Amino acid sequence: MTDLIRWEPMGMTSLRQAMDHLFEDSFVRPSGLFSALRAESPAVDMFQTDKDVVVKASLPGMKADDVDISVTGDVLTIKGEHREEQEIKEENYFRKEMRFGSFARSLEIPVPVKVDKAEATFENGVLTLTLPKTEAVQPKAIKVKAAKPAEPKSGVEKK
Repeated sequence: MTDLIRWEPMGMTSLRQAMDHLFEDSFVRPSGLFSALRAESPAVDMFQTDKDVVVKASLPGMKADDVDISVTGDVLTIKGEHREEQEIKEENYFRKEMRFGSFARSLEIPVPVKVDKAEATFENGVLTLTLPKTEAVQPKAIKVKAAKPAEPKSGVEKK
């Protein structure tokens, strides 16, 4: 059985790619004024250690008081609001790309954690949330014991 290969004349592929990029840039990644008006979700890293699940969120320009953290079931939600610092008339701007407005980011926590023992710190625009794992999911070492050697048989057999 032979495979069918779509024939495209020279130049058509690049035109199709150009159109794809045009639509992708216009609808998927808005630019200019519209991207500045909406606050984006913060970038988040989540990893685990033997005892904890650690979440780090990048929140540049924010203050600790502007961030709310909640856990419902196995879903962690980080909410906040970027506020504009100054009032400058719109017509005086050359570019306006700094983000502002409220945001919320929800993440599923992959293992059971003790929410009441969680700790959150905020330093240099990075929120670090440490969630201790429950005892059931923490790794436990099991010591391997050597079996007792069998007693040697005596050379005399009883009949």
